[in-house]
Amino acid sequence: MKTPAEMTIHFALNPDAVAIESAASKDEIFGKLAQRFAAAWDLEPEAVFEGLDEREKLGSTGFGRGVAIPHARLPGIRRPLAALIRLKGPVDFQAADGLAVDLVFGLVSPENCGATHLHALAEISRLVRDERIHQALYDAPDAEAMYALITNVTDRDAA
Repeated sequence: MKTPAEMTIHFALNPDAVAIESAASKDEIFGKLAQRFAAAWDLEPEAVFEGLDEREKLGSTGFGRGVAIPHARLPGIRRPLAALIRLKGPVDFQAADGLAVDLVFGLVSPENCGATHLHALAEISRLVRDERIHQALYDAPDAEAMYALITNVTDRDAA
């Protein structure tokens, strides 16, 4: 049975969707994200990978400051779902600021949810722009601590 999801206002996050991983390329990162989405949400990893890859062809989702937010819209999803991976080493993501990425927040949303998808992206963006949260995610000793940090912050912000 899947672990219950923590719901934020704009996306759901599940402990199985958070990990610390090694990856050597953008494709490998997408593969790791696809595995996280499969483990946490029973999504088809191939569909997730293809969706992330197709979106990335439009331009890098490298957000800056070592963060990427790859995202896609997929059929069969009811609400935006997130995954978070801290990489053990930085990977070039062709980010606008030129910095390699070592924190990746993946997002998949229903295929026909324009504003909902944008609100979820904005919430993730706010999280990673907050310097205290940004640093705390890097300093977290494990994936469980990363998950707790994100869910505690989103719970606080919702109150």
